[in-house]
Amino acid sequence: MAPAPAIAAAPVPLAIAAPAQHAAIAAPAPEALEPEAAEPEVDEFASAARLFSFTGEVPTTPVAEAAAEPEPAPDAPASDAVARGGRRRLSARRAVTASFSVGVLGVVGMLTVGMTMAPQAVAAVAGTDTTRASSNIVVAGDVRPGSGDEIQAYVAPATVQNSSLDRSDYSTGSIAATAASLGITQTSNFFVNNPNSPIQWPFAVGVPISYGFGWRTDVDTGTEFHEGADFTPGNGAHVQAIADGTVRIATENGGAYGVTIVLDHQIDGQLISTRYAHMQVGSLQVKVGDRVKVGQYIGRTGDTGFSFGAHTHVEVLVNGITPIDPIAWLRQHAGG
Repeated sequence: MAPAPAIAAAPVPLAIAAPAQHAAIAAPAPEALEPEAAEPEVDEFASAARLFSFTGEVPTTPVAEAAAEPEPAPDAPASDAVARGGRRRLSARRAVTASFSVGVLGVVGMLTVGMTMAPQAVAAVAGTDTTRASSNIVVAGDVRPGSGDEIQAYVAPATVQNSSLDRSDYSTGSIAATAASLGITQTSNFFVNNPNSPIQWPFAVGVPISYGFGWRTDVDTGTEFHEGADFTPGNGAHVQAIADGTVRIATENGGAYGVTIVLDHQIDGQLISTRYAHMQVGSLQVKVGDRVKVGQYIGRTGDTGFSFGAHTHVEVLVNGITPIDPIAWLRQHAGG
């Protein structure tokens, strides 16, 4: 009976040993994660700053530490492999964080350089001289230019009030509308008429000019002296008086002048006469002796008399008889 207990007891240690071995492998798992939790926190921003600043030292990044970590021995316990895996994951997160911090520092650095770069450096690339350009600018204010007390803007006093500016007389739409209402089909920027001036141009808006004052060559008459200026606003355009005055001539039988009007004006105490020639038959709006006002409609552009195409020949006569350059005189007295 003695051998029977020995045979029955043999399987018992084997059944107990197998769970003990598995328990030994699973039990250290919580202990393997303890070094990760106990490891001191690292300031990732400080690490990135040290990496971004060139101190001459060779920084050791978490990536390098992970790369330098030796491979586990083949016979190493499984608990060591679990711990190393946790540290590798932590090192990878640190590497990503450090890379992001370095990128942010790089962007901030470039913005700082761009915002603080001297304008001369930008101008040098563009090929301009900012010193010479800035010297031509006068800034309004209480600081004398060149005193060294630079200002960036002028602030108007609180008592200053804005006033509206009427630009209707200078708009393209109003000029076109005025021209159309007056039969002017050809406009030009050769002059600009001021409807409020006491002396005005013979047309309410700017029109072209074909011939000016002075000597010219004519195919029929040869060289001749042109005593006026030929305005070409289009056939039928309204002609206006250049100043207040009295009608001296108003006829449809003006010879080479065709249908013509002569007005006498007193300007700066001197007699100045103006002639308007080659107007349309039946277009006269005044008669001899009439008083006219500046800008008053007196006739229409035509092609009568010695003329080759619709135009209005305008003369300015000092003391009523001596022709002078009407363009120069009108620019002096009517502006535009």
